[in-house]
Amino acid sequence: MKLSPRLCRLAQEVPMGARFADVGTDHGFLPVRLLQTGKIRYAIATDIRSGPLERARETARRFDRSAQISFRLCDGLSGIPPDEVDTVAIAGMGGETIAAILKAAPWAGKENHLFLLQPMSSIPELRLWLQEHDFSIQKEDIVSEGRTYYVVMIVRGGSMPPLSAGERWAGRQWQGMQAPLRGEYLDDLARRVQRALAGLAQSESPESPAKQAELSAVAADLDRMKKEWQAWQR
Repeated sequence: MKLSPRLCRLAQEVPMGARFADVGTDHGFLPVRLLQTGKIRYAIATDIRSGPLERARETARRFDRSAQISFRLCDGLSGIPPDEVDTVAIAGMGGETIAAILKAAPWAGKENHLFLLQPMSSIPELRLWLQEHDFSIQKEDIVSEGRTYYVVMIVRGGSMPPLSAGERWAGRQWQGMQAPLRGEYLDDLARRVQRALAGLAQSESPESPAKQAELSAVAADLDRMKKEWQAWQR
């Protein structure tokens, strides 16, 4: 089975021998591939809807992995006891949904669990939520599929230093980090912020000035981060 780039990147972060759960599994591609490669011997695949869960069962049957996957119809982590897993992937859904899933499982931020998150939207909001609820983003990576960038976050329970305005949008960076798409991603975010600012300039909403000030701070910090990144590449 060949995974998409974003799922392949998640698979790379799964520790060998992990007790693995894939929340919102959809077609079940990730746990099946991890079983094929021998990284894990058993997996839990959950989804809130019966249709996607049945598709995951079909994938497992097709690749002869049904006996190694427990399929559970449940909301988020509600059907997974904390002592049953040590590595959890939550991918392909909005950042607000991911935050809600973690919030509904009080054990998530307290035990020594590894979370591999791949939000599709509300990414700055998710980073801020993680910071405010005692989760630590250990590292991030960026992958592309076509013209779309995807963020992969490796997260554990524990506090982390406050994120700056730009870091809430782009994640942290440091000299020597391996991130070939980092410069392109910073440019893409800067363009998005500028488009949003242009739209707000035409708005008559009473909330516009505050939002403009917030996004202006983001734009300035992203510019600082881009210059810093370029200096490190010389």
